[in-house]
Amino acid sequence: MGQEVERFLTEKSKVGAEPKPLVLDLHKESDQTKLKKLIAENKIQHVADDYEEQLREYFQVQNPAIVYAPNFEDEFQKHLVGLKAEAPLWQQGRWVYFPWISTLAHILEDEAFQLVRTARNRNLITQEEQEKFYNATIGIAGLSVGNSVVLAIVLQGGAKRIKLADHDRLALTNTNRIRSGVDNLGVLKVEMTARQIYLLNPYAEVELYPEGLTKENISNFFEGLDIVVDELDNLAIKYCIREQARKHRIAVVMGADNGDNAVIDVERYDENPAQEFFHNRMGEVTYEGLAGLDKFGIGKKIAQHIGVETVTEAALSSFLQIGKTVVSWPQLGGAALLNGCAIAYCVRKILNKQPLESNRALISMDEMLDPNYNKPEEVQRRSNAAAEFRKVFGL
Repeated sequence: MGQEVERFLTEKSKVGAEPKPLVLDLHKESDQTKLKKLIAENKIQHVADDYEEQLREYFQVQNPAIVYAPNFEDEFQKHLVGLKAEAPLWQQGRWVYFPWISTLAHILEDEAFQLVRTARNRNLITQEEQEKFYNATIGIAGLSVGNSVVLAIVLQGGAKRIKLADHDRLALTNTNRIRSGVDNLGVLKVEMTARQIYLLNPYAEVELYPEGLTKENISNFFEGLDIVVDELDNLAIKYCIREQARKHRIAVVMGADNGDNAVIDVERYDENPAQEFFHNRMGEVTYEGLAGLDKFGIGKKIAQHIGVETVTEAALSSFLQIGKTVVSWPQLGGAALLNGCAIAYCVRKILNKQPLESNRALISMDEMLDPNYNKPEEVQRRSNAAAEFRKVFGL
């Protein structure tokens, strides 16, 4: 019995699931055949069908002036009778099969789906802004903070076309800051994130780069992009991102977590292709020079870029303990979410050609919410910690 259980667990753990949903139009006999095959193979374990409620919401969005009228439900029921006369509801809209959760969901067709899903954005985001945001192609490299960025963008109805690049798999230590459960442990981050995108918008078009960004594939990654989000740790590839952004004249947005806070960098190669990489915070750099750095050199460059004066005291002290009492630099889930929200905001503003900070913004929960933050003794403590860090790294 024990061997059978072990064999079952071992075999099943090696079976992957397609990270892309199957969209079916049951008006077509060919798609009905595909559905019958899924049913025969017992691949559908759950069905979500509130299609009539989606139709009601769609009717509301199209007729906001009568939503609160006493006869609204009567009007909707008349409308529903007309729809049912055209075809049974099960043949309307689209059915989406999500193989990784064995679930079939009934949803509106693409245009109506997007209209209803973003209805509560109005007029915080205008229709014109929403269309520009949705019709853009966005590249996101690095899916730690990048995962929060993707979800913030898609939640707000942005980016039908998304390119994701990351070579890593989800590990247990990632789950303090990446919005995913233990069911995805060991799954490639690009696949895990694609699944999350498709569950929010089954009509999305997601292109995956599971090998991460490399010098060999970065040109292909940038083809067709309107903007790129850089959340990579590899400094040399970060340099390549800026080379490509300059070539294609698109903006780069990057977020770094800093304790409970966020550091947002914006580089507008769409407006000024000649601007210095990283706003020259790391000084003169080259791909070869960055690729040849050891761990100490990488740490020094990162400190230069983020700015020692902006890093929290706890983060500075933890950084000095890497390889001694901690394995890697500390990161918090709240900071990842904060970065995600801030970067999604920047992306939407840039795509809509609206005013935006063109260099750096510090979003400090500590400064805004800690009543002791600006007391002289706290300011001095942070200054002393920064001075010690500079001394250690020779900055």
